[in-house]
Amino acid sequence: MGTGIADVLTRAGHEVVGIDLSEAAGRRAVAVLEESTARAVERGRLTAGERADALSRFRAFADLRAAADADLVVEVVDERWETKREVFTALDRIARPDAILATGTNALSVTRLAAETARPDRVLGLHFFAPAQAMKLVEVVSTVLTSPEATRVVTALVRGLGKEPVPVGDRPGFIADGLLFGYLNQAAAMYESRYATREDIDAAMRLGCGLPMGPLALLDLIGVDTATTVLQAMYEATRDRLHAPAPVLKQLTAAGLLGRKSGRGFYTYRAPGSAVVVPDAQTPETQTPDAQPADPRPADRREGAVAGRPVRLVGVAGSGTMATGIAEVFAKAGYDVVLAARTPDKGEAAVARLATSLDKSVAKGRLTREQRDEAVARVRPAASYDALADADLVVEAVVEDLFVKQELFTVLDKVCRPGAVLATTTSSLPVVAIARATGRPQDVVGMHFFNPAPAMKLVEVVRTVLTAPDAHATVRRVCQAVGRHPVDCGDRAGFIVNALLFPYLNNAVKMVQDHYAGVDAIDAAMKLGGGYPMGPFELLDVVGLDVSLAIEKVLHEEFRDPGLAPAPLLEHLVSAGCLGRKTGRGFREYARR
Repeated sequence: MGTGIADVLTRAGHEVVGIDLSEAAGRRAVAVLEESTARAVERGRLTAGERADALSRFRAFADLRAAADADLVVEVVDERWETKREVFTALDRIARPDAILATGTNALSVTRLAAETARPDRVLGLHFFAPAQAMKLVEVVSTVLTSPEATRVVTALVRGLGKEPVPVGDRPGFIADGLLFGYLNQAAAMYESRYATREDIDAAMRLGCGLPMGPLALLDLIGVDTATTVLQAMYEATRDRLHAPAPVLKQLTAAGLLGRKSGRGFYTYRAPGSAVVVPDAQTPETQTPDAQPADPRPADRREGAVAGRPVRLVGVAGSGTMATGIAEVFAKAGYDVVLAARTPDKGEAAVARLATSLDKSVAKGRLTREQRDEAVARVRPAASYDALADADLVVEAVVEDLFVKQELFTVLDKVCRPGAVLATTTSSLPVVAIARATGRPQDVVGMHFFNPAPAMKLVEVVRTVLTAPDAHATVRRVCQAVGRHPVDCGDRAGFIVNALLFPYLNNAVKMVQDHYAGVDAIDAAMKLGGGYPMGPFELLDVVGLDVSLAIEKVLHEEFRDPGLAPAPLLEHLVSAGCLGRKTGRGFREYARR
């Protein structure tokens, strides 16, 4: 981090003194700067002359006294209180009285560090994100002691570096890490409980939320020990159990399994410091079970000897956006589909929407006109669930109401042939409660597609305690056949994605509710600092605040953790009818269509 910040500063024209007690570390920093600026020249981001100038502005020393003439000193030593206090008190004696001292901590108290100096008004936090050269976010942390002038000077400096400064107050984790580490901690606890494999947890969050990395891979990148330190500091400040480090984090830290830097953490790497994951004892074995005659595509490698049931005809129960999208996915993959709606008009309208969606794919060059016509021809609308009698797999996609789904599955139990697999797309309801509405709970599986179904690659496959292995294997195989990535989940609230996503969204609402940061600052922090495609409030307004509140209530009721209780601000907005984009107002206001 120190070398990265030095790189950013020198390229922006600043003279930089790099200080490390190890002379070897100073030499490595020079080498890293030479290499990174050489790459920048190759990519056309710097000229050879600009590179030479930048390198000439950096000097490395092994003595803190080299900071005596600095205008700003940025500390990024180990995230340990005693180490940082020792450095700060020494810098306070050495640096000019008007120099600003900044700490790069993301977990320790900036106020407490400031109080250790004779210049608390000129101490603040300056939290860059790794890699500093690429990440645009910098959190500028002002304490109750920091002078507005010091904050103004540093904020202007950050803008001059081409970065986006976000002002925050002094609390562990600030904005980005305050939200990020709670989510990472829950992912670690989910893995520790053996609810899902590390591969499935990471794939679910990448494919279901569009994140650049899965949470367990990210913990390995950050460092398991660093994450444990940050979470412990957050827990001591909040006493929120969601921040209490998962035992597996402490165990890995104690064992020296710190992630990439040690060569092993949640995953195993080619060598310490390598980003290349290598197989280990937990890596799923590659297996290729026999494919069904009607489906020559490869089956799931993890089902072992369990053969699935043949699927030729797929039924979709429902006619809304999700049902139409699921029908499109199957039809494009070559399956014949019966789309059963409540009325003939609804069925015809759903097929018309499906055709329109495929027209857009043709316009974008993703399908030929012939492929589009073939897919539309495979979908047959029906106005009665009786039309699903010959389906091998029926996917229910009706309203997210347990009573409605149970009534539908009672009908499907009577209509569908013996051996047909019955799947529900619920995102929050107990699958086993739906399965018990039938006389064949062994045939019922959760098959949670994500919206929009034609675009989203993830499907959460939910097996209850009653689900037959071949029914589960069938759904996994079919997911792969239609180009989707199946991840296995147990039958509990939220499955993988929503169980990790919505507590993060709820904590973002709490930040606004507590007046710690504003909606725009939080959204910017998570997009620029966490690489999220949308900020939490953008996402809440898209999903719908009422939908979000319902899911958070289900999670709170299931796990009984006080930290999962929905934020009162979210409840108030829903009560006021401010549900997000669909009503024109949520956390932001939108133009009404």
